[in-house]
Amino acid sequence: MNTTPPPSTAQIALRHVNKIYPGSPPLHVLKDVSVTIHKGEFVAVVGPSGSGKTTMLSIMGTLDQPTSGEVWVDGVNAAEISEVERSSLRSDVIGFVFQQFFLLPSLTAVENVAEGMIYQRIPRAERRSRAFAALEKVGLSHRAGHRPGELSGGEQQRVAIARAIAGDPHVLFADEPTGALDQTTGHMIVDYLRGIADTGTTVIVITHDAGLAAGFDRKISVLDGEIVRDQRRRQPGSAPSPAPARLQPLGVAR
Repeated sequence: MNTTPPPSTAQIALRHVNKIYPGSPPLHVLKDVSVTIHKGEFVAVVGPSGSGKTTMLSIMGTLDQPTSGEVWVDGVNAAEISEVERSSLRSDVIGFVFQQFFLLPSLTAVENVAEGMIYQRIPRAERRSRAFAALEKVGLSHRAGHRPGELSGGEQQRVAIARAIAGDPHVLFADEPTGALDQTTGHMIVDYLRGIADTGTTVIVITHDAGLAAGFDRKISVLDGEIVRDQRRRQPGSAPSPAPARLQPLGVAR
């Protein structure tokens, strides 16, 4: 097995990754998947339900382990470290956003965002300061004191994004982050994620919506556990593609 580290520009690298669930017959969810995602890329992983894209995200994010193959995250071979070290890697390097917002209903927006940094050993006052700053980045500083039940679906998703970026992750994974939202709000959320990528954070979004994925700088298509297409609109490090005029820039409240 090749254990040579990927290039320094690589944020995530999968090498010949397989994921097989036991059974009769066994379920081969990922089949010899190899892909490298570079720092600062804005990537959509697209495929129908059951294609293996969410399993791919779970493995890239070290939430799950492959049956075979290598998973490199931020230059670290995740297979060669302990589960405690993988947990620390997730806390320090990775942010997650999910379709379900997972906000605590009894906490305000700023408290929900601050809660996400507890495991990073950040002092309480600094957590709150970072939480306010993250809410400002997604245009919600004026809603910091509101609880989830007082926020729209799009606002709740933006709080979830703020929670994910408050800890300053190197890579942000989002699993169907627009699935519970209307089309207009969904496109707005993608615009916020683009703004985050343009600051240097690697953003990887899982979606079944090919139309939505068409607006990303890179689209990786997954079918039956295999990467069937990998398309780039621009190379890593080049000038960002202009955001559609109908979408609001990062930091503008709506």
